[in-house]
This record gives sequence, structure tokens and C-alpha cells, in this order.
Amino acid sequence: MKERKLYFLLYLFIAASSIFFNTGCSDDKDPVTPPTVNETEVLATYMEAQGLDYINSSTSIMTTSTDLNALVNDPTVTIIDIRSTTDYAAGHIQGAVNVAVVDLINYYKTNNLSAKSKVVLSCYTGQTAAFATALLRFAGYNNTYDLKWGMCSWSDTSKWYNAVQEGKNNAITLQTTSNSKNAVGDLPTFTSTGETEGAKILEKRLQVLATEGFGAASVSKSVVFPGNLSNYYIVNYWAEAEYTNPGHVEGAIQYTPGTAFKLAADLKTLPKDKTILVYCYTGQTSAQVAAYLRLLGYDAKSLLYGMNTLNYNVMTKNQYKTSECKHFSTQP
Repeated sequence: MKERKLYFLLYLFIAASSIFFNTGCSDDKDPVTPPTVNETEVLATYMEAQGLDYINSSTSIMTTSTDLNALVNDPTVTIIDIRSTTDYAAGHIQGAVNVAVVDLINYYKTNNLSAKSKVVLSCYTGQTAAFATALLRFAGYNNTYDLKWGMCSWSDTSKWYNAVQEGKNNAITLQTTSNSKNAVGDLPTFTSTGETEGAKILEKRLQVLATEGFGAASVSKSVVFPGNLSNYYIVNYWAEAEYTNPGHVEGAIQYTPGTAFKLAADLKTLPKDKTILVYCYTGQTSAQVAAYLRLLGYDAKSLLYGMNTLNYNVMTKNQYKTSECKHFSTQP
């Protein structure tokens, strides 16, 4: 009888050990999966909380050639020319340094440009500079500005002159009836940065956009018109009154400048599965908007030259005129 009890106790001990052992192994094989982080949501929330989403305000990041010309000898001002090295060598603004867009953020940090009173970016037409300045602004570098109209307002009218002629001679017909926004949906996603904090996600996303450059964030009139409008969700980035008079691109939907793209406003009405075409008057403001939307994972593109190249004759403001080119001097 005693032997039976001993065998029974031994059996219980072996069984309990087996259960404990198997449970331990199971825990090792199936670790708890950490919760999934919606990086886009974290990033947008962080940027709004920190005031880095400057496009959702009335902040202007442009400076005119006349204003910049008065500052070329000011040691507290840095001018960065982001054009090609060849065009920079052929002639640039006095004192300007040549830096590629992909290197801008690192150049700003390593040269302590936050100590400058003003940092101005110049390009060919003001559009690439607007995109690049937006990236610096998103990083919190609020002393950065882009040269309005680019070098076309300094010494060379050719690129804007050609765009204006296109807008005069091959004007599109504008629509005056309103189009409705999408219903509120989900935010897009982007290739995971592997980060969970807004500041770190932002740092990695900014470098992605700097590496892609403005080429990935822009599209020309010839690609979109006349037959490819249906490929895009078209954002008219004008005031509502101008949306109906003089009118807008066929199918375009009005989003109010300075307020539209917040989480609590119209941001989530943008499609996450269709290319978003943003246009303004000149392509400079829309370049900034496209930069912000791409940062959040939307496939957004700025229409080059804006309404200037679509229907120049209907414009009542922000027309590029050759008189805006001041013919200031350049240096090799």
C-alpha cells in the first residue's frame, strides 16, 4: 500500500514538472507581440502639438528678391543656392553657397544656422526652394525662407516666362460648380521607420523626402492635361470665393489654405490610395503642401507653375510678370 502511495506521489511530481516545463517552453516560443503603432497618426499628432505643421497657419516662408538684395552683405544672413553645381558656377547671388537638397538638413545643423537671423534658399523658379524650405520648417528651423519666383526674380526670366506663355496660349477651361470632398477615412501609411516617438519618426521621414527630392513631389501640366485628370484627386488650394470665380480645374475640390490639413479638419478626407494633385496660383505654396502630405504618407504632387501655366488670363493676383525680375547682379 505504501509503495502505491509513493508511486502515485512520484507520478504527480513528474506530471507537474512536465506541465511547468511545457508552459515555460511555450512562453519562449510565443512571446507577447507589442502593440502596433500607427506612425502616421503619431507623426501628425506630434507635429500639430509642436506647431511644426506650419502650413496649417498663415505663416509665409517667402522673401522677395528686393528684400534679399538688401541683405546680401549682412553677415547674419545665409543664402543657399540649391540649383545644380553647373548653374551655380555660371552665376549665383553674392555670397550664396551651393548645397544639394539631400544635404540641406545636415548642412543646417553642422553649420549652426539656427544662430543666423535669416536663411534664404534659392532655386530656379521658387518651387523647389519652397519644397526644401518646408522640410527645414517641419524640422523646426523657423528662420528659413525661400526666394519667391527663384532666380527668375533675380536675373533670369526664362522659365517663368515660358510657363506664363503656356498659360496664355493654351489656357484650360475652368469649372465654376462645386465638387464635394471625400467622406472622412483613414490615414495612409508609409514604410515603417521602426520608431514610436514623433520626433524620431519625423527625423527619418524628413530624410526620406530630402532624398526623393522635389521631382517626386511635382508634376507638369503636360502629364496631367488634357486626358489624365481622372487619375488624380485634385485639390484646389485657394479661398472659396476664388474657387467659384474665376473657377477651378474640372473635378477639383476646394481646401481652404491655412486650415484644411489638420487631423480634426479635412486631412482625413484625402484618399490614401490615389495620387493627390495640389495646385495653387504659382506652384510655390502647393509645393509646401505636397511636402507636408508626402511626409504623412500621402502620394501628393504639386502642379508646376500652378494657375500661371493653366489659364494665366483669368488670374487677378500672383501673376508672374517680367517686371518682377529685378536684374540684380550675380557672381561666378
